[in-house]
Amino acid sequence: MKKRIVIAGGGHAHMMLLARIGDFIRHGCEITVVGPSEHHYYSGMGPGLLGGTYRPEEIRFATRLVTEKFGGRFVQAKVSSIDPDGQQIQLDNGKQIPYDYLSCNLGSQVPQKMVSGPVDDIFLVKPIERLLEAQGRILELGADRTIKIGVVGGGPSAAEIAGNIWQLGRTPGMRPVEVQIFAGRKLMPDHPEGVRRRAIRTLQERKIDILEGTRVESVRTGQLIAADNTVHQCDLIFIAVGVKPSRVFRDSNMVCGADGGLTVNRYLQSVNYTNIFGGGDCIDFADQPLDKVGVYAVRQNPILVHNLLASITNQPLKPFDPGGAYLLIFNLGNRTGILHKWPIMFGGQLAFMIKDYIDRRFMRTFQKIELP
Repeated sequence: MKKRIVIAGGGHAHMMLLARIGDFIRHGCEITVVGPSEHHYYSGMGPGLLGGTYRPEEIRFATRLVTEKFGGRFVQAKVSSIDPDGQQIQLDNGKQIPYDYLSCNLGSQVPQKMVSGPVDDIFLVKPIERLLEAQGRILELGADRTIKIGVVGGGPSAAEIAGNIWQLGRTPGMRPVEVQIFAGRKLMPDHPEGVRRRAIRTLQERKIDILEGTRVESVRTGQLIAADNTVHQCDLIFIAVGVKPSRVFRDSNMVCGADGGLTVNRYLQSVNYTNIFGGGDCIDFADQPLDKVGVYAVRQNPILVHNLLASITNQPLKPFDPGGAYLLIFNLGNRTGILHKWPIMFGGQLAFMIKDYIDRRFMRTFQKIELP
C-alpha cells in the first residue's frame, strides 16, 4: 500500500522537498501539497516588492506548478487543524486529507488582535501578497494628495517597510508621503547599537518620524490609538509588530512551545508524534530557541528531505544542526541596506547589493525547478 505524505505549506523549509517529490513517488508514495496560494512569496524580498524594486514574479515560487510537474497533487486551501491520532488534517474548506506522514511549514503570522473593525487601508506585513495591494493603494492616494502613513512596530520589519514606503513615495507624479514609525520601546532594540544607529540615521535623513516609546494599543481604519489615549490620524496603516507561529498546532492540542509553535526534537519531528515533521517559523526547536529568520528554514531543507525519506525506507534519521552565526542584511529602500554579521557591520548601497545578489541567487536556484 502506498504511503501518503502530506506537505502542509510550500514555504522556505519545503523548497527542497518540493523539488524531490519525484524521489518519494519512486519509493511508492502519494504526495499531496496543501497551500493557501498557487505561489509562495519570499518574505525576504517583500519590502522590496512594496517599494517597487521587485516585480511579483521575481519573488515567488510556483508551488502548484512544481507539485504537479513532479507528479504530486496540489490542494489550494489552509490547514485549520490536525488530528494526529486519526492521522488527518482538516482544511478551511471543510475537507479532510488523511496522511501516513505529515511535514508542516505553515509559517508565521502578524497578530491582528489590536485591530478593531474593518481592515480597510490597514495592512499586516504578512501575507506578503498584501504588500502589492498596499503599493497600489499608496500610488492611488498619493497621486492626488499628500498622504500620511503609520507603521506600527519597532523591529527590522518596521524599519524596512518604512524605508521602502519612502522609496515608493518618490515615484514620479506622487505627492509627498509622510511616514511615522510607532516603536513601542525603541527602534530595533534587540540589535547591536551600531545597527540601531545606522537605521535611525538613514530613516531620519529621509524625514521619517520615529516615535520611540509610543506604544500603540489599538488600530482602526484611519486611526492609531496610543497607550496614553493619544489618537494619531493616518491614511494608511502597516502593522509590523513581530510574528507568531500558526495557531494550528495549539488549536489541535499538540505539544507546543510558549509561542504556539510545534515542538520538535533534533530530527525535526513532533516530540510526541514521530510521523509529523516541521520546519521554518511554525516550529519550536526543543534543543534551543531559534530566531524567526529564513536562514534556519533554508538549513532545515535537506534534513526534512532526508528524514522523510529515511522514515519510509526504515533508515537512520539525521539531526538538525542550526549552525553558527548567520548573516543579516536589512533593505531600507532606495537600494541601501545594513549588513551585520559579528564583527562585520556596515550600511549603504554595498549592503543592499550583497542582499540583492543573495536573494536573487536563492530565487533562481528554485525557480529553475519550474522550467520545462
